[in-house]
Amino acid sequence: MPLFSRKTTDVSAATTGAEPEAASEIVRASRSHTPGKGKATPKRTEAQRRKAEPPPANRREAMKRSREKMRSERAESMAGMKAGDERFLLPRDKGPERRLVRDYVDSRRTVGTWFFGGAFLIFFLIQVRDPRIALAANIIWLLLALAVIVDSILICRKIKKLIKANYPKTTQRMGSLYMYAVMRGITFRRMRMPNPQVKIGDPVVPTKA
Repeated sequence: MPLFSRKTTDVSAATTGAEPEAASEIVRASRSHTPGKGKATPKRTEAQRRKAEPPPANRREAMKRSREKMRSERAESMAGMKAGDERFLLPRDKGPERRLVRDYVDSRRTVGTWFFGGAFLIFFLIQVRDPRIALAANIIWLLLALAVIVDSILICRKIKKLIKANYPKTTQRMGSLYMYAVMRGITFRRMRMPNPQVKIGDPVVPTKA
């Protein structure tokens, strides 16, 4: 009690003779002031937040840590590649032009995705010792190959328009982009790398160069 009484007396003495508004401000400040309050709390650096990993006890532990680190880096690289992250893509997949080609091919249904499946089916039909079945298999094979060629030509024509319209100053060779599109078009959708980032029927939005 003497301590609180002394504090009240000191505050009263400090406010004696002052203006009413100034006195009230002094009283409020003395009651609510906390040393250090109002200042931004300094943020710790990443190194301070993360505890230093102790050194390996022996060679076996060092090799184990190295393998774990490599495994983690490979997993991160694979995840980034599947997601289309430019940092993890192979040179053949890098660049906004290649991204545009991938998105266009992935946004449509391609005849090429049925090419290998049809080839396996025709291979087994040819093994049947029946001239009529063999003839039918050959006709189906020719029709499938023709459909793939026509579809690939249409894809290349559309890609040429998209590249010229969105990247007129590109340094990419058009023949390389055509081959890139055709090879992706004849690959099963689930096996494409990077993974498709658009759904079938979605509009194709080019990225900035």
